[in-house]
Amino acid sequence: MSDLEELTSTRIDAALSGNAAYKRLGSSQFLVKQGSTFVMLTSQLMANGQPQVRCLAQLVKGVNMTPELAYELLRLNTQINFGAFGYSAEAQLVLLTNSLLGGETLDAAEIISTLESLVRVADTYDDIIIQKYGGQRMTDILEASALGKLFADPNANAF
Repeated sequence: MSDLEELTSTRIDAALSGNAAYKRLGSSQFLVKQGSTFVMLTSQLMANGQPQVRCLAQLVKGVNMTPELAYELLRLNTQINFGAFGYSAEAQLVLLTNSLLGGETLDAAEIISTLESLVRVADTYDDIIIQKYGGQRMTDILEASALGKLFADPNANAF
């Protein structure tokens, strides 16, 4: 791990440690739970060597891409403050992603405000997508797995 990745990871950990709904999974991977959403944060270097924080929330699994769903996700992307909806055809999965620049300029307020916005959007739209297009909330799948058992309090929320 580079010095910049380590600095970025340290800043993420400092911003979120002490929160019952936060877990550090490894040297550069972190997990935050809020409502029906898990957000994975990863500290990594971009191709130019600049550190970044990738935030990824898996919202709905088992949903088929239709023209209506594609249009809905594109429309929603114009309305949200942080991140963008995406779709993995291979996994039949609707995602919400965002990236932050890491390193010396990354601060706790930036990390927290981004996460608060992402989890609010994800927690709202997973149910809407399921109601309109089918599928299953990823949190329901994950909570039944080892990942969901990481949190001593299953009702813990980050914000």
